[in-house]
Amino acid sequence: MSDEILVLSNVESAYGPIRAIRGVSLKVRRGEIATVLGSNGAGKTTILKTISGILDPRRGSVHFKGDDITANDPAAIVRRGLVQVPEGREVFPLLSVHDNLLMGAYTRTDRDGVARDIEQAYAYFPILKERERQEAGLLSGGQQQMLAIARALVAAPEMILLDEPSLGLSPKLTREIFEIVVRINRERGTTILVVEQNANMALNVADYGYVLENGRIVMEDRCAVLREKDDVKEFYLGMKEAGVRGERRWKKKKTWR
Repeated sequence: MSDEILVLSNVESAYGPIRAIRGVSLKVRRGEIATVLGSNGAGKTTILKTISGILDPRRGSVHFKGDDITANDPAAIVRRGLVQVPEGREVFPLLSVHDNLLMGAYTRTDRDGVARDIEQAYAYFPILKERERQEAGLLSGGQQQMLAIARALVAAPEMILLDEPSLGLSPKLTREIFEIVVRINRERGTTILVVEQNANMALNVADYGYVLENGRIVMEDRCAVLREKDDVKEFYLGMKEAGVRGERRWKKKKTWR
């Protein structure tokens, strides 16, 4: 049995006439944290929407746990164990924290298991336990991000798709969120695919990474290797010592090494 839990093969998705991702192929191994890096508008969110069934691809395929889930209904994909935490958190603002967590369990019928997973989610995010009866819309941005991740956990997923979890958060809160993401991965064995503009944070926590530019994967490798690449240092980590070599490649739009 392959250790690849998610496989995208030559996927192309579009919004009307605009192709957002072009021939994207990637693999995520069971139990790892993988990341897709790219600037705003590169197509990172489109990849996640295509995986989770929100957007149907024009061509290519998506396989999860060996099964073809291309263009499946999003609810069916959640039932298979694949859950997305959307960009911008998207909590239910007028529902309490606790009721938001219950919404994460809408595909489940095992009440005892749901109650257990809610308590485990509170263990990861103690502030949510303190505010479980508070309306979610009154939480801070960081607390809403915690709630969105906790709600995904209550669905008992085998894999979580995280869309820009650091968006709008302070560096301190970003570190706290990613520390918990790593704990979830290590303690629960949950596979995680995170798309991020904060390349430094993503490369530090992930095992394997892909670099997306204009809808195409232009580089992939273990994150430890990507951190040492001149192009990544220059354009994603802001490290000027990478020199002019990377700048010349960028300006001439050659294939990244």
